[in-house]
Amino acid sequence: MHVSIIPALPRFGIAFRMRYNRVLTNGSHWHEMEITWHGLSCFRLTERGNASVVTDPFPEDHGYVLPKARADIVTVSCDHPARTGYRAVRGPSQLLVGPGEYEIGNVFVTGVSVLGPKKRSVPAMRNVVFVFEYGGLTVCHLGGLNRVPTRSQTEALGTVDVLLTPIGGKDLISAAQAAEVISMLEPSLVIPIHYHTGHGALKLSRVSAFLKEMGADKVESVDHLKPAKSALPHETQIVLLNPRQ
Repeated sequence: MHVSIIPALPRFGIAFRMRYNRVLTNGSHWHEMEITWHGLSCFRLTERGNASVVTDPFPEDHGYVLPKARADIVTVSCDHPARTGYRAVRGPSQLLVGPGEYEIGNVFVTGVSVLGPKKRSVPAMRNVVFVFEYGGLTVCHLGGLNRVPTRSQTEALGTVDVLLTPIGGKDLISAAQAAEVISMLEPSLVIPIHYHTGHGALKLSRVSAFLKEMGADKVESVDHLKPAKSALPHETQIVLLNPRQ
């Protein structure tokens, strides 16, 4: 894969860019966006005519199979070994590993460094939360978040329509912590990630613990999600995705 790093945009802020997007898209037709989960923290975001994204691709030795994905943008949130498989993604791709604001192929990307205060029992780990804007629809990928962020850190993320959040504990946030983050961000749709699915050797919690924490009795899983800004629910809904291998 040919990888290049691009400079960040001037910092106009998420609210400005969403207003700018609405001006550009007024009266225009937008194609359908699709979100596909490949397991752990790896997703592929696509929309015809716009840049495609692969987040936190994993190497081959983590129990999942990453299809031969092609992407214009690859993001790596942290240095965890389960997020170091970016060379397997076909490109050319722009590799984003740090905070900043970028515009690539009609997609605005904001990377925000989200680390809580240092604690003796919790090792400090670099983590960048990435927010992707497709025609005004925002998808927030929490990456390797291992503690509940502060209020000012969540405010830096702006409005979140679709939240991709770890829930399985171990090195990352637990189901209870994920529920706390959700109450802070108030997204329309939540897709839990980084939990036990029967694949891989990581000892993670099952999704049932998260559903119980959120008060959800039963949620049917689907193969992919095609969210639309005009059809977002008024109250937060959970979407379970089957990992595509």
